[in-house]
This record gives sequence, structure tokens and C-alpha cells, in this order.
Amino acid sequence: MSKVKTSLAITSAIAAGLFMASAQDAVAGPKFEAEKCYGVAKAGKNDCAAGPGTSCAGTATNDGQGNAWMFVPKGSCEKLVGGSLEPTDTNLPG
Repeated sequence: MSKVKTSLAITSAIAAGLFMASAQDAVAGPKFEAEKCYGVAKAGKNDCAAGPGTSCAGTATNDGQGNAWMFVPKGSCEKLVGGSLEPTDTNLPG
């Protein structure tokens, strides 16, 4: 194998590895038509976050934390107690 082909193969493998690592950090959407619903997740069960003091999946420290969201079936969020389509100041840590 020529040096160019070897170099190209190594570069491709590194790029693929980096892509896969970054893809694992993203929150995968559900397989149903969904919306982000803030303020309804139990502590540690959120899909991702929306504000200071949170980072992503599983980081909500309070039940019903208003800046943490989870996917729910589209049209159902505002039917849930505490559910909001926008972040709120409800039950924030601290």
C-alpha cells in the first residue's frame, strides 16, 4: 500500500472515530412524534437540560425541575401537571 493510501486510511479511521464519539453525546430523539416538555421529569430522569447548573441527560436534581426537559408525545406536555413547552423557574436547584 502506498504512503498516500495508508495516510488516507488512517485519517479516515480517526475522523470516523471522532464522529462516533460526538454522536454518542447527542440526545437521540424518540421514535414517535414528540415535543420537549419542561418541568415534568423526576430527578435524574430528564432527557436533557436548558439552563445553568444542568448539562444533559440525567442531571436534574429535583423532581419537576423547570429547566430540565424530557420527550413526551406531541400535544401532551401541557396536559401534564407542571408541564411547559418553555423552561420555567419551578423547582430549580439551590
